[in-house]
Amino acid sequence: MNSLSILLFPRARPSLPLPLRAAAPATSSTRAAAPAPRRWRQRAPLPSPVSAVAAEAPSAASPFGAEAEKEKEERQFDWLDQWYPLAPVCDLDPGAPHGKTVLGLRVVAWYDRAVDEWRVFDDACPHRLAPLSEGRIDDKGRLQCVYHGWCFDGRGSCQFIPQAPALGPPVHKNSKACVASYPSVVQNNILWFYPRADGEHQDILQRKRPPFIPEIDDPSFVAVYGVRDLPYGYDVLVENLMDPAHVPYAHKGLMGKLRKKEDLGRVEFDIEGGGPIKMKTKEANVDGFLTEQQENRGYFRYVAPCTFYGSPLPREVAPFAVDDSPLPTEATEEEKKKKKPQFMMVFMCVPVAPGKSRVIWAFPRNVGLWLDKIIPRWYYHMGPNALLDSDMYLLHVEERNFAAAGVQNWHKAVYVPTSSDNMVIAFRNWFRKHCRSQVGWAVPTADQLPATPTKDKLMERYWSHVAQCRSCSAALKAMKALEVALQFASVAVVGFLAVAKGTLVTSVVQRAAVVSLAVLCFAASRWLASFIEKNFYFHDYVHAYK
Repeated sequence: MNSLSILLFPRARPSLPLPLRAAAPATSSTRAAAPAPRRWRQRAPLPSPVSAVAAEAPSAASPFGAEAEKEKEERQFDWLDQWYPLAPVCDLDPGAPHGKTVLGLRVVAWYDRAVDEWRVFDDACPHRLAPLSEGRIDDKGRLQCVYHGWCFDGRGSCQFIPQAPALGPPVHKNSKACVASYPSVVQNNILWFYPRADGEHQDILQRKRPPFIPEIDDPSFVAVYGVRDLPYGYDVLVENLMDPAHVPYAHKGLMGKLRKKEDLGRVEFDIEGGGPIKMKTKEANVDGFLTEQQENRGYFRYVAPCTFYGSPLPREVAPFAVDDSPLPTEATEEEKKKKKPQFMMVFMCVPVAPGKSRVIWAFPRNVGLWLDKIIPRWYYHMGPNALLDSDMYLLHVEERNFAAAGVQNWHKAVYVPTSSDNMVIAFRNWFRKHCRSQVGWAVPTADQLPATPTKDKLMERYWSHVAQCRSCSAALKAMKALEVALQFASVAVVGFLAVAKGTLVTSVVQRAAVVSLAVLCFAASRWLASFIEKNFYFHDYVHAYK
């Protein structure tokens, strides 16, 4: 799945892997803590049996000699001490609240006009626990619960309770009337939040920031964003994105003709064009790992728990600094001419709940910038959505097979003898070693996979993508209006022919032209209806006929 965007963009050369920088331009929404709100207690991950390391584990020899580095390699991963992406800002309407689930925690993102910043709250009104994501922004710019009208400011403090007498006690100032407010920040045009609302964590940005991808903010690059909810778990999502060998088979017919890889001594080739992929994993520790494709073919870096980025294409000298020095914001005309074409894939993998995950993607590139001025964003989403659909059922069932075998027996249930599985093995080893093969949910969660629905519900696109994407939602609304207009036009033309027969339409040629116009309008409406169904609601992918 890591070649998701090759369908859309020309081949180009990426930069060298870049270290994450602690200092990055971003819009912060951290704030002074409100009175302690009433909220659910977060639990630590429950211990589970530890699976053995896969027999084919990649070589990850490390020069780490210092005690600090050794501790970094061995310590357990703290799922609650991380930043999590909620959505691209371009898909968030400032005029309405937006509900999301991350780590099993239901939160609501809303735009605070008072300070021009996005806020992230618990998605439950402290009054009767109604979802605030179903609320509205009132005329004073506060988040209003539409169940009883309680209003909250950007700190989570209750500002107004309509049912409380004006001359009575100020019950809205009670700490029980507050809603939990999480630290949040906009970085790389994505809204992130930190899943601890305690006062001691309100200054978390001074200690750590979300992973920063400099190409996304580089003015010489453009990036297309997208988001999709998926009916399989976080670990299966990450594993699939790290598996380049499945692309020519699971996505057959969607990626074009792939070049056959050179393999000395091979006498049998398949029409899909699969072949050996040599990869080497290094820098593996609790924070993630780096994988390089040998023969200078590219790199991929996993920054735990959410960020996976890189490029499978050949790389040249990086145009960016590889230390912690600030990146230049503008390049001279001569530098721009010398800069080589680059293309990256950035994926944010979000654990939603057992058996559910979310992927947010961005594809930064410094070539074909003019395309974004004429091609709408919804058009770019057609390719990635088709790719996600094509292996969705496979992964949904695969996850249930893993669960039946037991996560602690992953290395026994699978057979991974080739180097093309090195990234998958590296991730599974990280997941086992630092996480005990489980996600650290933020709230008590039953580790039970949901039932498998029918394929039309499993692979539906509207709620999993369209409803979350402002570009696709607008396109769907416009296309539905056009479909109705075409149907009306076809009926109107036929009506005109019946009325004008013998008066305005006298010849056979004129009648044929009017009938042809009616048929054309009707056919166009039917084609548009089919296009809408396949790209905005459901389109099955049958591997046997590809």
